[in-house]
Amino acid sequence: MTFDAMLTQIIALLQREKRVSYRALKRRFALDDEYLEDLKDEMIKAKRLAMDEEGSVLCWTGDTVSEQAVALPPATTTPQPPAAQAQSSLQGALPSPVPPPPDAERRQLTVMFCDLVDSTKLSSQLDPEDYREVVRAYQSTCTEVIQRFDGHVAQLLGDGLLVYFGYPQAHEDDAQRAVRAGLGMLAALGDLNSRLQQAKGIQLALRVGIHTGLVVVGEMGGAGRQEQLALGEVPNIASRIEGLAAPNTLEH
Repeated sequence: MTFDAMLTQIIALLQREKRVSYRALKRRFALDDEYLEDLKDEMIKAKRLAMDEEGSVLCWTGDTVSEQAVALPPATTTPQPPAAQAQSSLQGALPSPVPPPPDAERRQLTVMFCDLVDSTKLSSQLDPEDYREVVRAYQSTCTEVIQRFDGHVAQLLGDGLLVYFGYPQAHEDDAQRAVRAGLGMLAALGDLNSRLQQAKGIQLALRVGIHTGLVVVGEMGGAGRQEQLALGEVPNIASRIEGLAAPNTLEH
């Protein structure tokens, strides 16, 4: 990615979130210290869109600068008729229009796929209602662990789950959160298996795949069904990793 493209993305991110830590920027955009300093100089000194706070946080000042520039009177003015003055005053009192949010955004994301092993065989062994009950119990168990680490269940794919760490809420340690969540899910599945063995005489096995990288997140679908999904190489790699994982293991 070129420097100008990276700068544009970070300016958009900072304008939206107002305050971003340098550690978060380095994590999201895979920046080294020298590249980050170049970006800071451009935004703080050259474009005057941001300011440094205690050497660790970048703060957006672009809106403030624009408002101050509008408030400053011109050096010379031409007298206006009363009607024009009234209209000018009214326009000055109206809030400036807010640009519509982009329909998609680029961001660093950790994607997790998890899936039951031999679910087709399991479905043939159980009555459909019993199988549905088992899948719902497994999904509920996994979702509880995922939410504990602030993950977002993007889709329930039959007996599988598609999970995002870093969207809609981003953290500096999203990749670590995903790994801890995956290990927590495997542990929780052991407790669920104890109950299922007693109640139905079955045992579940789970595969988990995780990958991190740059994606585009936006609205997908048509009328009546729309979802916020991440597109790019990262979800595909996470899915392939999950397919190669051994039962009851996590790969990343």
